[in-house]
Amino acid sequence: MNDAFEPSKPKIVPLGPRIEAASGERVGELLNGVRGIAGKHLQQCIANLFEHVDDALFDLAEKAENNATQTHYFDGMREVRKRRPVIERAFLARVNRELGNLAGHGASNAAGSGSLPVELSLLDDADLEESLAITSMSSKHDSRLARVLYSVNQRLSVICGGRKIEDASNPMAPGALSQSFRIALKELNADLRVKLLIYKLFDRYVLSALEELYAETNEQLSRAGVLPQLHLHHAGNAEHKPSATGTRASTGNATAVTVAEEAIDPATSEILQTLHSLFVARRGNARGNAAGVTEPSGPPPSANELLGALSLLQTQFATGGVAHPAGAEAGDYPTITAAELKDQLLAQLGALRGSRPNQVASVDEDTIDLVGMLFEFILEDHTLPAEMQAMLARLQIPYLKAAIIDRKLFSHRQHPARRLLDAMAEQAKGWSHDSDRDGHLYATIKHIVHQLLHDFDDDLGIFDRLLAEWQQFIDTNRRRSEIVEQRVAETARGREKLDQARRRAAREIIERIDGRHLPPLANEVLTRAWANHLVLVLLRQGEDSTEFRDALHFVNDFVASTQPVKDELARHQLRQLLPGIVRALRGGLANIAFQPQDTERLLAQLRDWYGQQLGEPIRNEAPHADPAKPVQPIIPESIQPIAETVPAPEELPDETVAVATDSPEWRQVEALQPGVWLEFQLPNEPMVRAKLSWISPMSGRYLFVNRRGLKVADYAPQELAVLLGSKHAQVLATNALFDRAMSAIVNRLRLDENAAPGTPSA
Repeated sequence: MNDAFEPSKPKIVPLGPRIEAASGERVGELLNGVRGIAGKHLQQCIANLFEHVDDALFDLAEKAENNATQTHYFDGMREVRKRRPVIERAFLARVNRELGNLAGHGASNAAGSGSLPVELSLLDDADLEESLAITSMSSKHDSRLARVLYSVNQRLSVICGGRKIEDASNPMAPGALSQSFRIALKELNADLRVKLLIYKLFDRYVLSALEELYAETNEQLSRAGVLPQLHLHHAGNAEHKPSATGTRASTGNATAVTVAEEAIDPATSEILQTLHSLFVARRGNARGNAAGVTEPSGPPPSANELLGALSLLQTQFATGGVAHPAGAEAGDYPTITAAELKDQLLAQLGALRGSRPNQVASVDEDTIDLVGMLFEFILEDHTLPAEMQAMLARLQIPYLKAAIIDRKLFSHRQHPARRLLDAMAEQAKGWSHDSDRDGHLYATIKHIVHQLLHDFDDDLGIFDRLLAEWQQFIDTNRRRSEIVEQRVAETARGREKLDQARRRAAREIIERIDGRHLPPLANEVLTRAWANHLVLVLLRQGEDSTEFRDALHFVNDFVASTQPVKDELARHQLRQLLPGIVRALRGGLANIAFQPQDTERLLAQLRDWYGQQLGEPIRNEAPHADPAKPVQPIIPESIQPIAETVPAPEELPDETVAVATDSPEWRQVEALQPGVWLEFQLPNEPMVRAKLSWISPMSGRYLFVNRRGLKVADYAPQELAVLLGSKHAQVLATNALFDRAMSAIVNRLRLDENAAPGTPSA
């Protein structure tokens, strides 16, 4: 007998002993597996839905026909953020509970969850709208998923003891899920338009992704022995489903998430809502205070009309066809205020229309004001050098066009136009003539500005192309500067190790001399020649080496050998020491590259001196020195007297650079991290911008380099704190240009509003 599934004669194939003899525990285990799959899948989908609510509501608010509608959408955004966890929990808990009820012997609660109201006429308008929305989207997916859902129903029927499970009684069916979501959404106190938008997103991000849930459920139950021979081919179900990361748009051979699908950052959303409120209040104040407000002259210009007028202005600015303010050169493309730009736009529109409009739409006015204030901020931003301020300010009209074409420019951090301006500003803050002697950075930014001024019409793809070009330039230069920077850090690290070794050698020698008076010859040998030998041993073999211990043992013996000889026992001890001293000294001098002839002359002088101490001549192949003349040791000038020139590490820094460890400047120094840029303006010296490259783990000194990786300066923490406290050093902003600008614009608008007489605070 053929047990294969036949669609024309649906039947449930018995599993024999595998299911018939199964206990309730086995059924519960299978259902729990289904509940686990459904919970995991639906949790991901519902989270994906809510990640896109802010974005969608913001788009609708941007396009709203009036302020009241905009307010509804903004209120909806806040309400959704607040109630999202409750809605998600309610939805997932209801689905989980109804799947668990399938194992019961009574009528499933799921049956009612998938059914729709019978008498729609008895519902109020809002309920009717919701019911129609649910009916429409669930019926669409019922049809699309009919075959794969049938398999799920059949397998659920088996594990539920043969009780027939259909779409209406399956808690995972599109209709049942829609009803569960509708019940959960009652937790949301929002305008109907907001709810209808959320239903559309539920359709897109939950119902459209159900095929994966059904496929995984069928696969797990089949592996568990539930109708393993039930196979269906889903050729008709291979429709496109949205990715978990959003819609993707192909660009050449690359695939990238479109800006339209990127979720708005909550902080950015709050700032934009605040800006909107402040702009509305400012417009109302301006019109309320205006004497004799004129009626609008015709409809406000459309976005296309604005773009056409802006393109003409852009051409005039780029080619020098616009009159420049006094003192500005023709090639400067100066930034104009938002009011001036609106006036020129209306004049240009009047020339195109034949009659000049006297206002633009509120949403366009907000965009013009926001872009104008952005570029005013750029010209005032201390983080940017003046030359770079002027260069980037030329982009005002191209960026206004981009903002009108795509109003997400301000709401999405990943917008290519925003990323391009942020990226150029980040590199520009470290620019100077000295660090850019070849002019490559300045020329590249100038090239991008020129491209946007002359080539940007309405294709936003130019920002993607220029961003890729810019990134390639930065990557190439970064690799080059990182190599130089690494070498500078290694040099500094080596110098610190040398200084540390010199200090250690000096301390060891001074401690062993212990205030004793040494003859000039012995003092020279220890503080110059032997101290350098100790330094080399420390650097090469380390402080735990046998060589270092032997070198210190020589210092002890040599100091002892210089003390006065008072009796025969002392003479005997000195004679015992001398052979070892001569051998060790010969080896140590060779280690610091003493010339052999200089070594022999020095040893000869020592032998003469020891002979005088012992009162007897010591065998010496060199000519005997005249005792009446002072000894002149043979030590090259290149060998510095370490013990005399290096201060002990315990010495405190000069009081002029001492800073309290609880001061703001000290805390600011402690908070600095490599990669932060500072501006240094020392007295009688040119201003310098430098990046913190390395903090020494040994001395704590801060090493600064320019954008080419070359050393600019290094400071002890105390010195840097003094510079910060005296304003001779300033830490440059680390956040992106757009973020700085948005915060500054909000603060400025609030100040303006508070300064207006009779105006309530925002």
